[in-house]
Amino acid sequence: MKKEFIFIVSLAMVAALSSCSSKLGALSADNFTVTPNPLEAHAGQVPATITGNFPEKYMKKKAVVTVTPVLKFNGKQVAGQPATFQGEKVQGNHQTISYKVGGHYTMRTAYAYQDEMEKSELWLQFNARVGKKAVPVPEVKVANGVIATSELVKRTLVSATPSYGLDAFQHTIEQKQTATIQFLLGQANLRASELNKDNIKEFVAKLAEIQGNPEGNVLNNIEVSAYASPDGRYELNERLANRRESVSTDYVNKQLKKTKLETNVDSKYTAEDWEGFQELVGESSIQDKDLILRVLSMYQDPEEREREIRNIATVYKDLADGILPQLRRARLTANYEIIGRSDEEIVAQLKEDPTKLSVEELLYGATIVDSNKDKEAFYTAATKQYPNDARAFNNLGALAYQSGNLDTAANYFTQAQRVSGNSAEANANLGLISLLNGKKEEAAQYLSKGGNANNVNEALGALYLSQGQYSQAAQTLKGTNSNTQALAEILNKDYTSAAATLTSIKNADAMTNYLKAIVSARTNDSQGVSTYLRNAISQDSTLRNYAKNDLEFAKFASVISGL
Repeated sequence: MKKEFIFIVSLAMVAALSSCSSKLGALSADNFTVTPNPLEAHAGQVPATITGNFPEKYMKKKAVVTVTPVLKFNGKQVAGQPATFQGEKVQGNHQTISYKVGGHYTMRTAYAYQDEMEKSELWLQFNARVGKKAVPVPEVKVANGVIATSELVKRTLVSATPSYGLDAFQHTIEQKQTATIQFLLGQANLRASELNKDNIKEFVAKLAEIQGNPEGNVLNNIEVSAYASPDGRYELNERLANRRESVSTDYVNKQLKKTKLETNVDSKYTAEDWEGFQELVGESSIQDKDLILRVLSMYQDPEEREREIRNIATVYKDLADGILPQLRRARLTANYEIIGRSDEEIVAQLKEDPTKLSVEELLYGATIVDSNKDKEAFYTAATKQYPNDARAFNNLGALAYQSGNLDTAANYFTQAQRVSGNSAEANANLGLISLLNGKKEEAAQYLSKGGNANNVNEALGALYLSQGQYSQAAQTLKGTNSNTQALAEILNKDYTSAAATLTSIKNADAMTNYLKAIVSARTNDSQGVSTYLRNAISQDSTLRNYAKNDLEFAKFASVISGL
């Protein structure tokens, strides 16, 4: 009887030990470390590094455990990359964990960011078996929520300044009217044949035109430059150039008197025009011209230069016939200004008859009026009168963008593309639209073609932000004084610069105040968090619920509860 009792007890103990050997038991959050915690959105992803610890005598020698990180939010869950571990007696390719001493491991995962993930929990789920038997292991919560500050780039871009096509309008345009009087060898008299040439007639006609429109033209001065060719004795050439200057100046003064114009006549002469000689030789097809140019560089004395060039007998006749006669001249230059319409005249002309305005005047006109309605009127007139100029279409799109009409803006930018084929400003602006729609690759393609656009840096910096290149973004955005610049500085943990940038923004909006609240939270300024969040919500009520889920303010529960 006693033996039978001992045998039954032994069977019970074996059964109990056998049962215990198939159990793994629960793990606690203390067995795991998650970095970062809370999780953080980065370049549209939520990455996590999980460091785990199987304690001593946990991993049965025949056990296989698969660990899956699962992010749960708003009734949904998304599984991350699983990792599998095995006991010492399992034949497999997974990391082996010692039964006696346990073991550490690291696993990495990432989730495509969704807005609802801000309020979320990271759990580890286990699929375990010992031998052929499945055993339950309870799931473990290891992290709370996602900080999604990097995703605010879409909100900062709403207030971004798009690229405008610039006008080339000038109130005053400097102009020149030139003419050349040629002289015969050794002479300084004005020949009728020269004075009847077209370039002289055009010069005289321009003086008359300036005189006839004193409100639209201003004659600043006339320059007279007389020359002698660099052949013969220097003293003779100097006297000759001087006389050519004198007769040419007299001619100019007579024309001014005829047209009843008054201006300064600035005259000078050059005894031997070696500079002009070198230029004409360089442009010619004369044989051995390189040798001639080398002589000019080797000798500075005029007589030595002439002597050495004359020694090149094969080309001297070509010089004497083709080059030197062109240097026996006087050049007349009238420097004048065309006076354009005043700002008031441009605005008045738009109302009276916009067809009389140039495209530059229309584009400029939009920059001197205050209301978007008036700006739109200038740009619309430009598209009708100059339909092949992409700038007006692009600028209409920029106005629509800043008014929040993104579909209209995209249509105008596309029209600008069709007109120009490759408008840098339209490309930059289409890049902005793509970023707002979350299409980073498309945005990168547009911005690669818009690198020369005016004010492209905000869009380019936003692209770098969306790609997770925070340092590059901050460098590119520097000087834009925008919400996007401040966001880049926050993500770089440069809170001093971020605060300064946010203070410098001229038209502070709800997002400006929200970013100020984040800076305050990260610098432990409870009063700043309260003040700036209230300001932000007063400008954009949708930020109230956003702030309540934003883990940037997790340490300020009393402030958040009072919003």
